Amino acid sequence: MKTKTIFLLTLLLACLSSFTQDDWQSAVQKERDERDAEFADTERSILKEEDLAHFKGLEYFPIQEKYRVKVKVKRIKRGKTFQMKTSTDRLPLYRPYATVTFEIDGEIRTLTVYQNLELIKKPEYEDYLFIPFTDDTSGNECYGGGRYLDLRIAELKLGYIDFNRAYNPYCAYNSKYSCPIPPSENALDISIEAGVKKFHD
Repeated sequence: MKTKTIFLLTLLLACLSSFTQDDWQSAVQKERDERDAEFADTERSILKEEDLAHFKGLEYFPIQEKYRVKVKVKRIKRGKTFQMKTSTDRLPLYRPYATVTFEIDGEIRTLTVYQNLELIKKPEYEDYLFIPFTDDTSGNECYGGGRYLDLRIAELKLGYIDFNRAYNPYCAYNSKYSCPIPPSENALDISIEAGVKKFHD
């Protein structure tokens, strides 16, 4: 499913600069539809058998332009490699790539963008970036362990991140997966009412 997600990101990036508002919203909706189709597919789904039997689609916040935010990107040179905690005892190596500063509802906030040092060794992922985060919806409307954003280096250079594309880690659906835990520096004290909501209580 990860390969499919990256393919969708590549398609989004190819068209993003020329999108009208309707085109952009349609692209986000298409990404959601593709994710739901994968979750419903018995051959590809990560859902537990009992959840798959009743699955009718994930629940999302409405797509809102305010959550496609313009960001100021500050590249981190010589970022220190560290072991990111996960939901298991796995400790994958990451390094900070950049910080992004943005404004939502008059509030200025900053997130750190990371690179997975093993993943970027693969040619298809060499420009892959990762933003794990929590916010005031975590544990309420959204999964308590936080959510993720995926993007490419060229996409970041366009100067936007889109919280409408925020998704849950796999372990939100199935505990057999090992998922990165967002570092404390990426804990937002605002509500990001965008992207996917929690699966169930």
